[in-house]
Amino acid sequence: MRPHRLDGTLIRTRRRTGRDNRKNYSGKSKAHGLLFLALADEKGNLIWISAARPGGSSEITASRHNKITRHLREVGLGALADLGFVGLDHKPDDDPVIITGRKATRNHRLTATEKEANRLVSHERAANEHGFANLKTWQILTELRMNARHATTLLRALLVLATTEVHR
Repeated sequence: MRPHRLDGTLIRTRRRTGRDNRKNYSGKSKAHGLLFLALADEKGNLIWISAARPGGSSEITASRHNKITRHLREVGLGALADLGFVGLDHKPDDDPVIITGRKATRNHRLTATEKEANRLVSHERAANEHGFANLKTWQILTELRMNARHATTLLRALLVLATTEVHR
């Protein structure tokens, strides 16, 4: 079986005033929003969406909060992920569940083989972006201005509708 794809996306929300909304500001995207993680199959069909996290959270923190590695290991699945998930898997050499590319550091330049491996992982992960794009086409998401619990329910309902639409 081919590995699934794991990625996160920021669903932009309308800015609300007050200190309580500061955690929803994503410095990376320079926008307010809620962070969702998703697992997609090899065709890019989203099969799972996490609960909403504040937009200021990182993807790896949200993954640890949702215990994704443990859940994937329990059901015997693996996932490809981007460089934002490096270090998520506690057993990368023994029994890897999350496969990521390699990061270059100041002291370690990537070899040609590592660059090629990164390119292949990126190529396989591209399908996940298509799944997010399909989900974000729903017009109701442009006016999202609600708490995280309601946003999670809405996105999961849209996931069901999008999946039904794809399989028609």
